Amino acid sequence: MRQSLLMGDAMIDLVIRGDTVVTPQGVGAHDILIAGGVIAAVAAPGGIALPEGTRVIDATGKIVMPGGIDPHVHCKWHLPGPDGSATETAPPDVVSKAALWGGTTTMLDFTRASQGKNLRDAIERREAEWKGHCACDYAQHIMVEGALPVDLPDQVGEAIQAGFATVKIFTTDITPSRKGRMVDFGDIWEIFQVLAANRGLGVIHSEDNDIVMHMYGKLIREGRAGFENMAEVHNTLSEDVSFRRVIRLAEKVAGTALYMMHVSAATGVSAIHEARTRGVPIYGESLHQYMLYSSEDYKRPNGQIYHTYPSLKGAEDHKALWQGTLDGSINCVATDEICCTLKQKLQGARIDDTTGGNAGVEPRVALMYTEMVGKRGYSLRRYVDLVSTNAARIMGLYPRKGALAAGSDADICVLDPADKRVIRAEDLHEADYTPWEGRQMDAWPCLTVLRGKVVVENGSFKGSLDDGKWQHRKVAEEMFTAPRL
Repeated sequence: MRQSLLMGDAMIDLVIRGDTVVTPQGVGAHDILIAGGVIAAVAAPGGIALPEGTRVIDATGKIVMPGGIDPHVHCKWHLPGPDGSATETAPPDVVSKAALWGGTTTMLDFTRASQGKNLRDAIERREAEWKGHCACDYAQHIMVEGALPVDLPDQVGEAIQAGFATVKIFTTDITPSRKGRMVDFGDIWEIFQVLAANRGLGVIHSEDNDIVMHMYGKLIREGRAGFENMAEVHNTLSEDVSFRRVIRLAEKVAGTALYMMHVSAATGVSAIHEARTRGVPIYGESLHQYMLYSSEDYKRPNGQIYHTYPSLKGAEDHKALWQGTLDGSINCVATDEICCTLKQKLQGARIDDTTGGNAGVEPRVALMYTEMVGKRGYSLRRYVDLVSTNAARIMGLYPRKGALAAGSDADICVLDPADKRVIRAEDLHEADYTPWEGRQMDAWPCLTVLRGKVVVENGSFKGSLDDGKWQHRKVAEEMFTAPRL
């Protein structure tokens, strides 16, 4: 017998009916019933009587999945130029709309602690740049840099308790011109103790600064300063040494959990894998460009468009990264989004001034579906984990985000396998170029729903820059006791 459904005082107002719906329990035919922006039930198709006038979207023949979550973006970001000048990358006004067009409903950016009188001030300033300027939901990692003020660790603890559950730390200045990024290991030790005490997660840009800066000097002295030599500077040894040093420090502070950002090399994958075998609660993120482009691509015309920091690596690193998505070493595929113009991306041509990041938040969900499910035979469940669910669990958003389940936010992406479009910059909504130009997709999003609101449908944007909401985060206790994904 069919039932009628009422959730609190909210009647069902939208149903998405599909025969390939990816839920935490598996993939099958389901109705996703939505009331008041939340999933009220996941039911058998037609199994629940609907109020008259309820909109039913037929997604038969398509893939219904949780909205994508990109845990690593940079909007409205300082972008240094080779002449010492600086510009800004695109604001969330632009990037968030592109995200929704591409099926991503939540992004995680950064609040730099140094950009305010104190951390609370920095948070308020950053929120002013996002509130009313973001079409998708969002959260902020806290970023600490350089020599830390003695009172900053206590402020970081307060921020974690206030819902800013993750803290980014650099172990390198990245380039010689960016002095002040690297946090020394004494201060990292202090921050790890704060993270452990407050159940925050350390998100680490991990390279060995001594090796990186040595290689800058070496290549410049040898007259090999062209950006095509970047892999010699931000090299696999640097990733190996730095990852293992950070992990060793974390092991000495009980309760410390780590998320290694933009893993680019087989050495990094190995360090994570070995630590997880020992029971260290550590999680890995790679980027789609590291998994699909190599240092050979630097030699192509406008080869800078494929670069982000650290560098692209080689074929053996590709193999390890893909294997890492299968054995648990790589849990998330992010973008390290830097949405800028082609002119800004190409403004530097040396190892010490090439623009990092990529415009990639829009094609990410479709691209990884093509590469994972289409080309490599990944299950839909594993694919969804890598582009959505794992990020939600690691970053303290689950099960509110990253799941098609009763009680979760109704954040939904519908992929259409009949839309096998070729990626063209002119069809995207981020920048005037894309590093993915000319790649044919196996599917493309045809519907994006944010907390129950249809925000993109068949290529038409129906959302608003007021739709995005800051997300309070608390990492689940189980994520600190042992690697859980």
